[in-house]
Amino acid sequence: MKNLTHLLFVLLCICLPVAVHAQKDKDKDDDDSKYLAGAVPEVDGKVVFTKEFSIPGMSQEEIFNRMQKWMEARLKKNENNSRVVYTNPEEGQIVGTGEEWIVFSSSALSLDRTKILYQLSVVCAPEKCTMEVEKIRFNYREGKEKYTAEEWIVDKYALNKAQTKLVRGLAKWRRKTVNFVDDLALGAAEALSASTAKKAAETEQPEAKKEEKSAVSSGPIVITPKAEVEVKTPAETAKATVVPATPLTPATPVASGTMPGYKEVAPDQLPTNAIQMGAGKLVLVIGTDAFNMTMMTANAGGSLGKSSGKPVIFSFLSPDQPYEQMEAAETYTVRFYPANQTEPSVVLECKKMPSQAPMEGQPRMYVGEILKVFVK
Repeated sequence: MKNLTHLLFVLLCICLPVAVHAQKDKDKDDDDSKYLAGAVPEVDGKVVFTKEFSIPGMSQEEIFNRMQKWMEARLKKNENNSRVVYTNPEEGQIVGTGEEWIVFSSSALSLDRTKILYQLSVVCAPEKCTMEVEKIRFNYREGKEKYTAEEWIVDKYALNKAQTKLVRGLAKWRRKTVNFVDDLALGAAEALSASTAKKAAETEQPEAKKEEKSAVSSGPIVITPKAEVEVKTPAETAKATVVPATPLTPATPVASGTMPGYKEVAPDQLPTNAIQMGAGKLVLVIGTDAFNMTMMTANAGGSLGKSSGKPVIFSFLSPDQPYEQMEAAETYTVRFYPANQTEPSVVLECKKMPSQAPMEGQPRMYVGEILKVFVK
């Protein structure tokens, strides 16, 4: 009887983790919208993950330098043959090859993993860049089994006929590969100063589940630079550089009837650190009548910069914010409120400049030429 009890206890210890793991897999199956049709894109029969980044106000040279530094560090982490194999600063091209481990599951008794080999390339241009991950191959069971992405994780093989579920045997491969490419995209975004990209991607909302999309398949990422940058036209040369902060010069007091307690500063003398996202918030104000103003917070952030030599401020509204009145406005005011403050430290009177319409589901950017600056 004692031996039987001992045997039952051992079986329970073995089966319980398996049951828990199976339940986790079931939970994953219940929320696989991120990995369904279109999650693994194909171009001419080849798997090519593409991600576009929009970085208003940043020069091609600066984007190239940041992406090259990021890619070299990212591939060096693998401590193997992963490396940057080609660069062309003039064309803004960077190409690297990588090989690293993807772990499906790990326990004290077993390790299920595959080595993924891939080509990573970036093409940089003024205010934007495109990242591609392609030529993906898998070496499984220490190289005893070899597969290509085209024969293993594409919609044709990894989804059921209705394309509503992942095929069980290939599900882990598709999930882990999409997550792997997402991580690359978010790392690139962080290198380009996307201070909120990773945080937003990692935030879960269990009580209000929505259909998920991978970072790669959800459209371009619009990035707010952490430092002030200058936009130059192609004719002005490829040597566009980051604009250094300008010291604040003695200001002229504003008439007491206009903005008591504030001083006026020339727009080109506003220092870079006068507005620091993460340390406060931007509020856009449309109209001058106190009883008919429209006020909204730039939920997706903002930054100072220059466009065509003019001081500007980039403001971003999140996709769910109303924007009709901003579209109709010709002038508006931007106020920066430091954290826990009820009065703005900086007030900018702006004239709206033309800007590109965003992709669906992405932040909407407004560029305002700074006409007047008032500081506390």
